[in-house]
Amino acid sequence: MNEEEKKRYKIQFIDNEEDVTRTVKLSLSSLRMIAVGAGAAVAVLAAASVLSVYTLMNGQAHEAETAQLREVNRIQQEQILQVSKKAAALQQDLDTLHRSEDGLRALIGAPPAEADEVTPVREAAEAPTGGAPHDLTTDELGEALEMIETRMAARRSSLDLLAQTMRANFPGAAAYTSDDAAHTVPSIWPTSGYVSSPYGLRWNGTEFHQGIDIAAETGTPIVATADGVVTSAGWNGSGYGNMVDVDHGGGIVTRYGHASAVAVTVGQEVRRGQVIAYVGSTGYSTGPHLHYEVRVNGQPVNPAGYL
Repeated sequence: MNEEEKKRYKIQFIDNEEDVTRTVKLSLSSLRMIAVGAGAAVAVLAAASVLSVYTLMNGQAHEAETAQLREVNRIQQEQILQVSKKAAALQQDLDTLHRSEDGLRALIGAPPAEADEVTPVREAAEAPTGGAPHDLTTDELGEALEMIETRMAARRSSLDLLAQTMRANFPGAAAYTSDDAAHTVPSIWPTSGYVSSPYGLRWNGTEFHQGIDIAAETGTPIVATADGVVTSAGWNGSGYGNMVDVDHGGGIVTRYGHASAVAVTVGQEVRRGQVIAYVGSTGYSTGPHLHYEVRVNGQPVNPAGYL
């Protein structure tokens, strides 16, 4: 051991409160070890600080990325929901077209249309677990939309053929439905819905039905099918319940029966398409529907030629 290493270095610690001085003697090698330890401690602290900052920044970046992914997912889910709503609405339109076609077929005595293949939208709605259209995948929704659009095109083509058949069987129908036709001739549907009972003999020939029944929800608006004057409005004791008669002139009268409420009064002039009552189940009725008649010179005729 050389002289330099034999030297002792004193470090004094002074406690002013107790007036005590403590002295520690250290050799050069001990001081070197303390210095190295302090340097190592500083290095460790610096590394820890760097690591902490990196971890914090990385965490913030990860949170930002996660938030961005959540937003993308939310937008995608919203888009899927909108598409599913469109698919469900189209399915309802398709069902309405099908019911309308069956009603027209019943009017002309044609057999019902073949049932459509069940679409994924209807499968989801009719599932025992109570599924909904928005539970479908994007592929399933795409398939459903394609199927529905194909079915709707087929239904429209079928309805066009039925219209041609009706024009052939009822030559006056073309004039009644023309845009240039006089508004005093019944030419539109009196309410939305489907024909649940056609004109003519029914119940195995035990009764002659003098009009058509159009099934619809209670409260559905009923409109006048042509311009005219209200000749009856209110309760009718012969089974029609709340009823409205409109005289269109030329011997033509339309009758609207079983209404839940009447919106016109006797003597009032009405225009084609004007709301005159609301669908109900008053009088001799087993469920909400409109009983619609067309009478010519006091005799009921098939309304098919006037729709």
